[in-house]
Amino acid sequence: MLGRLFRILLAMLFGFFVFVLGAVAYAAVRGRVSTTPQPDADEIDLVTTFGELKYESTARSFRGGQVTTWFAGGILDLRGARIDPAGATLRTQTVFGGGNLVVPADWRVETKILPVFGGIGDARPDGNPPEGGPTLRLEGIALFGGWGVTTEAPGEELATA
Repeated sequence: MLGRLFRILLAMLFGFFVFVLGAVAYAAVRGRVSTTPQPDADEIDLVTTFGELKYESTARSFRGGQVTTWFAGGILDLRGARIDPAGATLRTQTVFGGGNLVVPADWRVETKILPVFGGIGDARPDGNPPEGGPTLRLEGIALFGGWGVTTEAPGEELATA
């Protein structure tokens, strides 16, 4: 009985390592190459693999875009941006990574992210503003990773204290 359980656990562990090696190979071979968009770009396409994401937007009419993080994470700061009157949609693909999404306090953030051993959390002190204001929609998947929504970049609260 214990021998069979040990073989099952060993097979699961082996499968996990095969998955991780496959994901690394996929990221290296098929990884999308993108340049960091200008800070005033209204639509963004950010890709980070095995690195750090650090982007500050100053867009005049932010409409959203795509953020892909594989085995990586960082900060996406949208406090300097103005959202498009129709709102914005940010699509995320997160695998063993994630980051902090820093937004202005008056932005409403609606999340439709599929968490698979991951997730998303809103850590803003005043919570999500009521409907009717600027709305940022987050869509995508968080596989063994996730996103945090805040109004201050990590470390700023320490720097101002």
